[in-house]
Parts: sequence; C-alpha cells; structure tokens
Amino acid sequence: MSNRNKISVLLETNFQLSPNQTYYRGKVRDIYTVNHWFIMVVTDRISAFDVVLPRGIPYKGQILNAISNHFLDAVQDIVPVWKIASPHPNVTIGKKATPFKIEMIVRGYLTGSAWRFYKSGGRVLCGNILPEGMIENQPFEKPLVTPTTKAETGHDENITPAEIIERGLATEEEYYQLEDYSLRLFERGSQMANEKGLILVDTKYEFGKTADGTIVLIDEVHTPDSSRYFYMKNFEYNLKHNLPQRQLSKEFVREWLMERGFEGKPGQQTPEMPDEFVLHVSARYQELYQQLMGRIFQPCHDVSETTLENAIQAFLSSNQ
Repeated sequence: MSNRNKISVLLETNFQLSPNQTYYRGKVRDIYTVNHWFIMVVTDRISAFDVVLPRGIPYKGQILNAISNHFLDAVQDIVPVWKIASPHPNVTIGKKATPFKIEMIVRGYLTGSAWRFYKSGGRVLCGNILPEGMIENQPFEKPLVTPTTKAETGHDENITPAEIIERGLATEEEYYQLEDYSLRLFERGSQMANEKGLILVDTKYEFGKTADGTIVLIDEVHTPDSSRYFYMKNFEYNLKHNLPQRQLSKEFVREWLMERGFEGKPGQQTPEMPDEFVLHVSARYQELYQQLMGRIFQPCHDVSETTLENAIQAFLSSNQ
C-alpha cells in the first residue's frame, strides 16, 4: 500500500461555521472570519515559488501551528499578537485584523533569494546597499529589513520603504513601527534559536490592524515555512570552506524542485513528488520541531473536518 494511504493529510476545509462567515483560501491556510473572530486552519499543503505543490506533507500543519503558537506566546512583551486560543492542533483562533499588504522580511545572512540576487550582480535590495565581496551565507553587519508586497495571486515583489509609504500600503509612522517590531522580533527569535543550537537566518513577519487601530502580529511566526534556520555547529567551518550549511527550512524543497527544472515560472510543470520525498519532507519538519521545542513531536491523527469544525464551534459557543 502506498504511504499516502496510511497517514491522514489535511488538504482543504469547507466549514459552515456561521451564515455571516467569510472564507479565504491561502497557499497553506484556510482563513475564516466569524463576527470579530479570525479562524486560521493550518493545512498540510506546501508551497514553493508561490505555487501550491500537488501533494500535502503529513503533520506539517500541526507542526507549523505548534511552533508559531510557541513563539506568539513568547513575544507578547514586544508586540500585541492576534492569537487567543488553539482548540485543535491544526487551528488557531484570534482577533480579527485587517492585514497590511506587505511582508516584513528580516535577513541576518546572505542566503536564499538574496544570495541569488547578489550573485546575479544586484547590490541594492529593497533600499539596502549590499557591500562588495560577500560570499554565500555570510552574516550581514546587522540584520536587514527587505519588505515585499503581499500578492493575492502570483509572486510577491521586493519593495522599498519609500514605495510602501508612497503607495499607501502603510503610513510613514506605521511603516517604521512595523520595522521596529520586526527587528525586535528577529532579535528575540535569534536568541531563542541560539539556545537550541540553531541560527535564525531570515524570516518574515506579517501585521494587521484591529478595529481599534492597534497593530498586531498576525499569521505564523518563526516556523520553517516563514523562516530559515542553520545549525550553529560547524557553521563557521562550513562558511570558511565554502561548504553548504545544514539547514532546517523549506529551502531544501525549493532546491529539490530547481534540480528538476521547476522555479514556478509560466509553462513549467511541477515535478511529481514521490512518497519517499513526501515522507522525507515530513521528517525534516519534525526534526525542526524537536530541535526548536526540545521534545518529540506527537501528532494528532484525527484531522477530519467534523472534528476540526466541532472544536471551532465549541470555542465560538463559549466565547460569544
């Protein structure tokens, strides 16, 4: 029997929580709003190059949700957060907020898309001037904020702070508050990663405004989907000898796709993901969970729509 038939994978939901609900399907998350509540269902879908891949990754949603909730709880002294409760391992419920249509990306090291940009000759990234002579995975003198647009469909695009303000995506005051929050969150995330033998290489943060105008941290925080981690062990040796860093992030999925000629460009066909690779990806997510959380991941096997919907309805009924 194929492994895909042995493990439950949550790919999509279709809840009827309220007559006045709204629904939005993101790349990975199914988002419902009911009255003043924001309900995020983290599925097992996986995306790369802004394309949702054809197969889900077992337990990925639960791992992302658990890690994100862990960090949301740990940063509430820095910024208000949207999260209120997690009634099921795949679900988080919190304050309804209107998202800023930008992602605040913080980079501590020259790697990933920033390295590809640099290698191609780029030296000004989202208004940041990059020095000559850098090598892959080299740390920046101080973390850089490199925002992108938050595209409804297609690819996010790099944007400068001036363009953000000019386009009305945030006021000047709001933008610099978002930047301050982002750098402080990155510092906290880096400290927490270091305690576990990891380096927080880069990450993205998203923010929204509640009905009373409060800026809150939304979406996921410091997960392997939104962040890149290197192991501290052997980092300096690998950097000195131009060796690849052992990392825990989604980058290895992107590399697997690129090796097969896929970068999300028009006309490219997504490679078939064999069972072996799908389970390998799941194992890597579980590895990061164990490293970050300091305990073995214990999955919840009941991810039926009925169970999830009942858990959400129970919360709504007791928090009217």
